[in-house]
Amino acid sequence: MKRRRTSHIVLAAGGTGGHMFPALALMDELIERGHRVTLITDKRGLKYRNMFKEIKIYEVESASFAGKGIFGKIASIPKIISGIFEARSILKMIMPGAVIGFGGYPAFPTIKAALSLNIPTCLHEQNAVLGKVNRHLAKSVDAVALSFEDTKKVKWHNYNYVAVTGNPVRKEIVDIGDLYYPTVGDDKIFRILVIGGSQGAKIFSEVVPQAVSTLPRASQRRLQITQQCREDDIEAVRELYSDTKIAVDLTTFIDDLPNCLRWAHLVIGRAGASTISELSTAGRPGILVPYPQATDNHQMENAKELVSTGGAWLYQNHEFNAKTLAKILQRMARHPNEVWKAAEQSRKIGKPYAAKDLADLVERLALVKGKRSVLKVNKIEEVANDKETEIEELKAER
Repeated sequence: MKRRRTSHIVLAAGGTGGHMFPALALMDELIERGHRVTLITDKRGLKYRNMFKEIKIYEVESASFAGKGIFGKIASIPKIISGIFEARSILKMIMPGAVIGFGGYPAFPTIKAALSLNIPTCLHEQNAVLGKVNRHLAKSVDAVALSFEDTKKVKWHNYNYVAVTGNPVRKEIVDIGDLYYPTVGDDKIFRILVIGGSQGAKIFSEVVPQAVSTLPRASQRRLQITQQCREDDIEAVRELYSDTKIAVDLTTFIDDLPNCLRWAHLVIGRAGASTISELSTAGRPGILVPYPQATDNHQMENAKELVSTGGAWLYQNHEFNAKTLAKILQRMARHPNEVWKAAEQSRKIGKPYAAKDLADLVERLALVKGKRSVLKVNKIEEVANDKETEIEELKAER
């Protein structure tokens, strides 16, 4: 068997789980292939350091212009410049084969530093709308990897190379997609997982307990709910559930999401990129309430494919209330097959090989270090070869 050539890959990610979880999934795939991996992140990204135990982690300065006045923007400039110089020093020291950025302002200094050192670079976009930082950098990098085929604000003709890889998720979640969906019947327990994150949990903390408390006692006894709540809300939510007959597990952070997804019949949550990719990869239906303040309304765009295929139900923030949710749950109790069909539709659009496909792309960059147009050339050669094959087949037919 031919031995795989290995390289040193740098992941540039930070901020929220939406950027960090895909980086984590790619890290696992690259390490499994024998590559060395390093993470360069910001202060917020360090909150996830326990998930990246196997690799070296560096922190650099970063700052965002978003939501700041003129003085705030001016104050951000020194931090961004400092971050670029810090990242440049790190990259010169470790000399990686490639750097991949996962979008957002924490990745910006590292990608800019890599470009200045002529290190092969790749961007990954998790959302269905190309983010502002990725939009700014896309023309300069060697490759752009997308999670959605119909990603908005992508200028395909201006980039060196574009590939739709999907959004990487952890192997434990990929494995769920190979399992049977849990049986739902009249006498069976119906398990609901409620996730929301720091920005999305409050509406669910109010609506979900209010909705289920109005259900008949017999229906309540069939429910098991695991719900993520903000720390400020958790005691109030516990009080709302106290008068029901529902088995509830409340937590501020879900440590073992794969296990929760494995037994869940239904997921209620926002429409962040990680949520959509995890639901579709695992084959779980969802009730989605996109975060209304999301930049470029990207959560609404994220949800479109899953909803249009019948894998989820979509409600805007102002539409989602206790009465509406109670009606949905009662309908699902009467027609459990509806939920099962939604699970199957969700599974159909999943991209379980996203981490592998993204790793393939990064490997190609790293193993031809310094040849910035290689992906574009290879793509042209692939098309030419396909045409040659087509011509030969036509000749043979004649």
